Amino acid sequence: MLRELVGRVPGLEATVSATTRERRPGEEDGREYWFLSPQEFLERVERGEFLEHVEYVSGHRYGTLRSELARIRRAGRVPLLELETEGALRVRREVPGAVTIFISAPVEELERRLRERATESTGEIGERIALARKQLRQARRFDYVVVNDELQRAVEELIGLVRGLLASTATMSRP
Repeated sequence: MLRELVGRVPGLEATVSATTRERRPGEEDGREYWFLSPQEFLERVERGEFLEHVEYVSGHRYGTLRSELARIRRAGRVPLLELETEGALRVRREVPGAVTIFISAPVEELERRLRERATESTGEIGERIALARKQLRQARRFDYVVVNDELQRAVEELIGLVRGLLASTATMSRP
C-alpha cells in the first residue's frame, strides 16, 4: 500500500527505518532499513537521534532517525513514516501537524500473509498475531482508519485521503 501511495502521490517520500534485525537476502543498508548493531542502536537512542523507537518481535529494535525526516524535508518533500502503533502515537504527540492513519487488516488475513511470506518462525508469527490484536484495539486513537480488506479498494481510499490532506495543508499555508 505504501509503495503505491508514494508512487502515486507527488511530494511524498518514505523514511528508511533503522533496525537491529539481520539483513535478509537482497536487502541493502539504507534502502530497506538502516541496519544497526544493538549497541549502535542504543547509543543513538541515548544521543536522542531517534524520533521514535520500539522493541519488537524477538527483541529486535526498530526506529525512525530524526535525520531521515530532515533529509526528506530538505529535499522539499513530505516524510511518510510506517510505524507500529506506539511509535505513531508518540510521533503524533511530538511532531506538530503530524497525521496518523491506522491501516487495519483482518487478523486472519495477516496470519495468512505471514505464513505465506515464510520469513518468521511459528513463534514469531504467534507474537505478531498477538501484537496485531492489541494494535487493533488502539485504532480509535488515530486520526483516520483505512481497512485493508480488499487491497485495491484500500489503496484507492488511502491515496484519496492523503491527497486530500496534502491539498488542505497547501491551502492553509497560502498567504
